[in-house]
Amino acid sequence: MTGAGPWRVRGIGLVTGEPVDLYLSGGTISLDPVPGATDLSTDGFVGPGLVDAHCHVGIGPGSVGVDAATAREQARTERDAGVLLLRDAGVPVDTRFLDDEPGMPRIIRAGRHLALPKRYLRGLGPALDDESQLPDAVAEQARRGDGWVKLVGDWIDRDRGDLAPLWSAEILTEAIARAHAEGARVTAHVFSAEALPDLLDAGIDCIEHGTGLTDTTIAQMARQKVALVPTSINIANFPSIADGADRFPVYAAHMRDLHARWPTTLAAAIEAGIDVYAGTDAGGFVAHGRIVDELDDLAAAGMGTAGALAAGSWRARRWLTGSPEDPLVDGAPADLVVYPADPRTDLAVLRTPSMVVLGGRPQPPGS
Repeated sequence: MTGAGPWRVRGIGLVTGEPVDLYLSGGTISLDPVPGATDLSTDGFVGPGLVDAHCHVGIGPGSVGVDAATAREQARTERDAGVLLLRDAGVPVDTRFLDDEPGMPRIIRAGRHLALPKRYLRGLGPALDDESQLPDAVAEQARRGDGWVKLVGDWIDRDRGDLAPLWSAEILTEAIARAHAEGARVTAHVFSAEALPDLLDAGIDCIEHGTGLTDTTIAQMARQKVALVPTSINIANFPSIADGADRFPVYAAHMRDLHARWPTTLAAAIEAGIDVYAGTDAGGFVAHGRIVDELDDLAAAGMGTAGALAAGSWRARRWLTGSPEDPLVDGAPADLVVYPADPRTDLAVLRTPSMVVLGGRPQPPGS
């Protein structure tokens, strides 16, 4: 079925486990009957869609910006996988044109990556001459984004031959305070252990990857309620990254060690009660549409099937948007996914959604 409805969707709500009877009209959900509504789905399991909290719509292979048609196809791939909310975690191109196109997932933008020359992938962020420019750059990206700013916390230092932090503790404290004054949260790409203490002490809100977490920084993140988006399926690429870094043997060995310890590190973070959310790092090195692979990793690391699903759906949505625990409420956008069986007990169900609905309109795959 296609068209604007009105429709009725019945089934079992994934958040509550209780029966739901939803009417979709004018792009929103009504809990009261809508005259003339046609049944769109009469059974199945109904949820608000998946969330990829680290997804680069706008970056393609080779970590370069893509054209509008490619960005649109990336977003469509995510939607067809049941992902209805993305946090872009930094892109070099403007993707806001997608906001005006029907049938596209919602994107929460973090502006562009902020790094220093030769200390990150070329072309992804504005050119900063030195770290003193970071606070102003953070404020600018906060105004351009949707409530998030993305820092590069560490990267290979070619003089050192290993991962090293980019910023001093003092400049991080000033920059993060500037972001908070603009009403934005700050997240940072971090691989190593060394870069974490200054970022946490400076009041950062989220850590991406976090492969260098230690017992001390895990405890600090849990205490400060700093979120972690581990991007576990991208960390699987560390050995191949190390294989291509023959000129820097210390760095290569470091990356292999971080990879080898990762299952234990992630399990410890989950056990400590850190707020962990699902993100794939799609774009560049990871194909789009792989959110279920990430959920599988989170489940295996200790979250369990139901916990991993929540971390990649309604819990992540609440963290990013402030929505209710169950966002399928009266007056909410008519965005939802229907599954043929219960993914809370079998994540494989997520790979074959029965139906994706955005703005009250069913979205045939590839449309």
